[in-house]
Amino acid sequence: MVSKPVPLTKEGLDKLQKELDYLLSTGRAEVAQRIHDDKELVGAQNTPEYEDARNAQAFVEGRILELETTIQNAVIIQEQHDHQRVGLGSTVTIINHKGKREHYTIVGSAEADPKAGKVSNESPVGQALLGKALNAEVQINAPAGVLRWSIVKID
Repeated sequence: MVSKPVPLTKEGLDKLQKELDYLLSTGRAEVAQRIHDDKELVGAQNTPEYEDARNAQAFVEGRILELETTIQNAVIIQEQHDHQRVGLGSTVTIINHKGKREHYTIVGSAEADPKAGKVSNESPVGQALLGKALNAEVQINAPAGVLRWSIVKID
C-alpha cells in the first residue's frame, strides 16, 4: 500500500519524533507494568482495571504505528519566501467580517491545531486560503455560514 506524503514543518516533525521516542522508551513500559500489576493484584484478567490497562496498551501501540507511518511519509514544508501568495507553511494575517485581525499558519493535517492558529491545508479554511494573493478577499464555507475575510499579510 502506498501512503500519501504528510507535509510537516521541521518543528512538527521534531514534536512527533519526541512523542514516538517517549512511547517507545517509556510509554510502552509503563502500560506493560500496569497490566502486570493489575494481573498480580487481583489474579484475574476480567477486572475493570485490567481492561483499562489493556485498552491503554492498544492505544499506545496504535499511536506508535500512526507516528511511525506519519514520520516515514513526512515531507518537510519549505520556508516560504513569497510574501505575495499563501502556501503551505505561510502565516496569514486576515481581517474577519467583524474587523478583527486573526493569524493562521497553514500546516499539514498531522500537526493542525486550530486553537493555536495552525490550520490544516485540507480544512475548509486552509483550502480557501491556499494560493490566494495578498489583499485578496476570501470566502469560506463554514458550518456557521459563509465567512468573508481579507488577507492583509503573508509571512
